[in-house]
Amino acid sequence: MTGALDTIRVLDLSRVLAGPYCTMILGDLGAEVIKVESPSGSDETRKWGPPFENGVSAYYLSANRNKKAITVDLKSEDGVEIIKQLIRESDVLINNFKTGTMERFGLGYDTLAEINPRLVYCSITGFGETGPDRNAPGYDFIIQAMSGLMSITGNKESGPQKTGVAITDVLTGLYACIGIQGALLERVQSGKGQKLDIALYDTAVSALVNIGSNYLMSGKIPTALGNEHANIVPYQTFQTLDGEIVIAVGNDNQFTSLCNIMDVQQLANDERFKTNPKRVENRKELISLLQAVFSTKMSAHWHELCRENNIPCGPIQNLEQVVNDPQLISRNMFIEHEHPTAGKIKMIGSPLKLSRTPVKMRHHPPNPGEHNVEIIGRLGIPNTNI
Repeated sequence: MTGALDTIRVLDLSRVLAGPYCTMILGDLGAEVIKVESPSGSDETRKWGPPFENGVSAYYLSANRNKKAITVDLKSEDGVEIIKQLIRESDVLINNFKTGTMERFGLGYDTLAEINPRLVYCSITGFGETGPDRNAPGYDFIIQAMSGLMSITGNKESGPQKTGVAITDVLTGLYACIGIQGALLERVQSGKGQKLDIALYDTAVSALVNIGSNYLMSGKIPTALGNEHANIVPYQTFQTLDGEIVIAVGNDNQFTSLCNIMDVQQLANDERFKTNPKRVENRKELISLLQAVFSTKMSAHWHELCRENNIPCGPIQNLEQVVNDPQLISRNMFIEHEHPTAGKIKMIGSPLKLSRTPVKMRHHPPNPGEHNVEIIGRLGIPNTNI
């Protein structure tokens, strides 16, 4: 069995997270991904740590499997020529240089589209290639702040908070991957490639979903609700006798079931709480009543009862518990692979489960220039890095 994107070749001129995350997904799906770095190995995440294993950072490993790697000096004529030659036999190019940098290299979309009109060219920047902020550098933390995500994360006591991972980088990588595959599908009909202009800022704002829509409709600036939900009640954490549990009641029937297992059936018939809009309106009163009951029993007790009655619930797990979760283990969400420098490495697996073209671990996250001889050597272009 081959991968779903087995016939696709991707030139990856990106670094850090958004671009490499996108190309890792494409590689997981079977594309040949060629990671291009400067002769010194220019992906900053190679040095972001600890932890390191024999000089290889965990951060770098998290976003670079299923790729080959070459080193090319894009400031040299030979380096630019190598990219142009590779473009002739590539389907996708992705980069996350600042706006205008690829054009200064002589590798802008218009130039490369003349060489290969079928090329899908994806540019990832902080703010996009148009608009007054197009030249500003964009980092995930800054984008989370500017987009409003931080303003709705945390609570009154904590103040604005970022998420625990670089979520706008991850989402931008996913959007880029979706856009690239859409352009490849369209190319089947038109025979032509196109350029994608993907911005972290745009992506972060799109991730506001219902909270953004709430503001557009009401004009009311949302505040951080901590672990509560702006539009659904009860949908939050509750303190139990030995910890916390998450309850996510999404409809009135589930609320009635929750009241039944908690032996507070009268709340389901209370006019203040009978419908979700009423529960949102009377949030404080309801949560106070439910919390008094939740605190009388252990988390496992409530978890078992909720599961038995189809009430969405879950424990708050740390990473040790996550890695040992039988459900995730059964889904192959943690994999091991041999790396030539780091030795046996552990990685988070792919969530993509395809029946005919399953995701495979074909290549370890490569060392800088590991495939120079294989890839650049066949072009017949002098390259001092080989």
